[in-house]
Amino acid sequence: MAESPTILVIGPRWVGDMVMAQCLFSALRELHPNAAIDVLAPAWAAPLVKRMPEIRQQIDLPLKSGALEFRMRRRFGRLLRGHYGIAYVMPGSWKSALVPFFARIPRRVGHLKEMRYGLLTDIVPLPDHLKRRTAQAYFGLARGGTFRAPKLAVDTKNQAELLGRFGLEAKKFVALMPGAEFGPAKRWPSERYAGLARDMMAKGFEVALFGSKNDADVTAEIATLAPGVVDLAGQTRLEDAIDLIAAARLAVSNDSGLMHVAAAVGTPIVAVYGSTSPQNTPPLAEQRELVWLGLSCSPCHRKICPLSHLNCLNTLEVAQVAAAAERLLEMPAAA
Repeated sequence: MAESPTILVIGPRWVGDMVMAQCLFSALRELHPNAAIDVLAPAWAAPLVKRMPEIRQQIDLPLKSGALEFRMRRRFGRLLRGHYGIAYVMPGSWKSALVPFFARIPRRVGHLKEMRYGLLTDIVPLPDHLKRRTAQAYFGLARGGTFRAPKLAVDTKNQAELLGRFGLEAKKFVALMPGAEFGPAKRWPSERYAGLARDMMAKGFEVALFGSKNDADVTAEIATLAPGVVDLAGQTRLEDAIDLIAAARLAVSNDSGLMHVAAAVGTPIVAVYGSTSPQNTPPLAEQRELVWLGLSCSPCHRKICPLSHLNCLNTLEVAQVAAAAERLLEMPAAA
C-alpha cells in the first residue's frame, strides 16, 4: 500500500478565496484519505481554517501583503525541508511558489500564471473559461475527486453565547453584509441597504450588520438611516461572524468574503453584484438569489467605476433585492 503523502497547501489571502479553497481541500481529502494536509496562510485565516475538518493545521507565514520578502520566503522554505511530499500552490503569483521551491518539496502543483516554470513541477492547465471561476479553478488543481461546495463547521456553544450577548434570536434576524474589501465598485449604496433593513424590520425581523472595522463607516451610516439595526461591524472575530451568520434566517451581501461564509454555513443568501459577475464567483449555496443588472459595461472587474457613474449598483433598487429576499423567506427555514 502506498504511503499517504504529507501535503502543504499555499493558501489564498482573501476571506472569500479561503472559503472557496475548501473545494480543493475536500477533493484532496477524498483522494488521500489518510494524508496530513497543512495550509500556509496569513494569521487571520486560522479561525477559518479551523472550521475545515480536512485540514490538520494552519501555518502562519508573517508576510506583508503584496511584499516579495524573498529572504524570508527562502528561510521559511528551508525550515520546512523534509516535511512534505506534495505542495499545492493556490495563488497565481510567482512569489507564492517560492516557499515550496526552497523547501525542496518533490511535487509542486499549480497553475502556470506568472510563468512559474521551474518553481512548479506539475503545471495544471487552466482553461480560459475558468480563469475567473475561482472555486472551480482551485478544485481543478486536485485533478480528481468530487467537487463539493464549502461547508464550514459551526460552534453552537459560541453561537448561543453570542446570540445572548447581542440580543439576537436564531432564525429571527437578517444578516446584512454591506462591505467589500475589493473596492466601491462592489458595494451597493448604504441608503439602499438601509431601505432594505427598514423593509426587513417592517416584516418582523431584526437586522444585524456584519463587517470588519474597515466597514464601520458604512455600517454606521446604515444604522443612522435605519434605526433599530444591530451594528456588529468590528465587534466580532471572524469565528464569531461565522457562528452568528449561521444563525441568521437570511443573509444579504455584496460579492464579498462574508457572502461565501454565509453560503458555507447554509444560510440562504441574496448576493448583490456590481462590477463582478455572478457567473464567476457565485455563493455556493443551495438556497440563493443572485441579483445583477448585467449592464452593457458589466462586468468590468474594476475596483472603482471607470465610467464614474456606478450604474450597475446605483440603479439597483431596493424593491428588486427585497423581492429576491422574499423568495428565499418563503422557503422553509433550514434546521
